[in-house]
Amino acid sequence: MIYNQWYIVLDSKEVKKEKITAVKRLGKDLLFWRDNSNQIHCVERRCAHRGADLALGKIVNDHVQCPFHGIEYDGSGRGVLIPSIGKNGMVRSNFKVKSYPVIEKGGFVFMWFGEEKDLPEIKWLEGIDETFNYSSLTDIWPVHYSRSIENQLDVSHLPFVHYNTIGRGGRTLVNGPIVEYKDGIINVWVNNVVDNGQKPLKPEEVKKEDCIGRLQFIFPNYWQNIINKDLRVVAAFVPIDDSNTIIYLRFYQRFLKVPLIRNLVTKISMPFNKKILNQDKRVVITQRPIKSELRMNENLYQGDLPIIIYRRVREELKKSSKEVSE
Repeated sequence: MIYNQWYIVLDSKEVKKEKITAVKRLGKDLLFWRDNSNQIHCVERRCAHRGADLALGKIVNDHVQCPFHGIEYDGSGRGVLIPSIGKNGMVRSNFKVKSYPVIEKGGFVFMWFGEEKDLPEIKWLEGIDETFNYSSLTDIWPVHYSRSIENQLDVSHLPFVHYNTIGRGGRTLVNGPIVEYKDGIINVWVNNVVDNGQKPLKPEEVKKEDCIGRLQFIFPNYWQNIINKDLRVVAAFVPIDDSNTIIYLRFYQRFLKVPLIRNLVTKISMPFNKKILNQDKRVVITQRPIKSELRMNENLYQGDLPIIIYRRVREELKKSSKEVSE
């Protein structure tokens, strides 16, 4: 994982008030809850007393209570009550579990994975605001999250993986693509055409205005397909651990204004989006190794430029964050 980053880890709807949501994310066994003021908290799940799983406990007075001996922890992970020494007993500072800063944005729960000082603002997906409505689905892939991200930055697989859905038209020749990176954000302009024997244009020969659609990826783990100003597909590629990823997929639209009709349209679109996702999954889970690296035993070509840039930036971020953390 890349250290010192805001990761999308959950859909906001998964965290209920005064109820425990227990998941594994980024290789950590975590527990989330929403307090009476609607603030979400996140701590690791092992009690500092004798290692019981706090996920088997409950929320009491906005604190998580251990199921074994009733020890309570606040949102910072600090032990605030040990029943056996009395409600006025002094709780030692070593009764503490690891906590993580969390923020809600765009209907997602972001978790800061890194040093808890001078936290940067969360970058959000360009153009998506409250004027859109969306439907969503989730799926688990048995791959490292980097593989699922690379799949959505791959501009040359559509005619083959999605031959009967979004890849219709036989546009197998890839002009460019244009790839730009700045401040943790990769943008990709796509210009795929039918192969009539011509040579593919180099990235500098392609004009953005001639491209159909744009992909945008924000490090470390979320992406959108900008189909047009009123239609988007969004995905968060959330690491469960080094071998498994949960994908949160959303279909956004705002071209329909009547609430009942627009909600119906976004919902009925999801089986089609699920089919597309399954087409990707069928192939990606066969890739070896399941985790991508900057240099592997692969032969890449011009159309792989978005993946090459992603790997380079990811490696740089991993290196710099490791140096900071050490």
